Amino acid sequence: MRREARSRLTLRRLFGLDRSGPPPAATLADAPLRPWTIPNAIGYVRLALVPVFVAVSWHTDGVGVGPAVLFGVISWGDYADGIAARVTGQYSRLGAMLDPLVDRLLVIAGVVVCWNFDLVPRWLLGVLVVRELAMLALAPLALRRGLELRINWWGRLGVWPAMSALFFGVCGLRDLATVLLAIGVAMLLVASVAYARDARRQHATGARST
Repeated sequence: MRREARSRLTLRRLFGLDRSGPPPAATLADAPLRPWTIPNAIGYVRLALVPVFVAVSWHTDGVGVGPAVLFGVISWGDYADGIAARVTGQYSRLGAMLDPLVDRLLVIAGVVVCWNFDLVPRWLLGVLVVRELAMLALAPLALRRGLELRINWWGRLGVWPAMSALFFGVCGLRDLATVLLAIGVAMLLVASVAYARDARRQHATGARST
């Protein structure tokens, strides 16, 4: 299997801090899926563990070592498959689709567990859910209008306190989870405003050029 040609692998690029340059050609829409890669194997394991996390959480009333370990493994697996892709050069279109899918499913599973067992304030979970649903609804609209919404740093960084809040929720640390979720939700809302501003700027630029 031919490896993806790529830039020199610095530590910043390895750990995802340097995301400069175009996306790998193997992840673009016209590329083959390439399902059998090491990063995708990690993705399959993450996907399979999501229902296991929910089942174990229900068995332990949402709090315990089991749910916490499973949530942590699935979360950090996202980092692991990214590193694997950058080290091996095994990028793929399936991997580009699989990673955000597993991330969304994990967030949904974490929200369901934390909501059902009241592990963090439900109103904060509600804001997070509304924001995620709005982004899912607006993304296809942006694509149809030819707008390119790149992930900004507010969105990239805001995911971590939000995900950490769900993790600490299943650990039983409600106060810490609440603070982190409030920070994460605030950052994600700022990211949404930045996406809207960027989309409006692109739309205005496109209108002037026609």
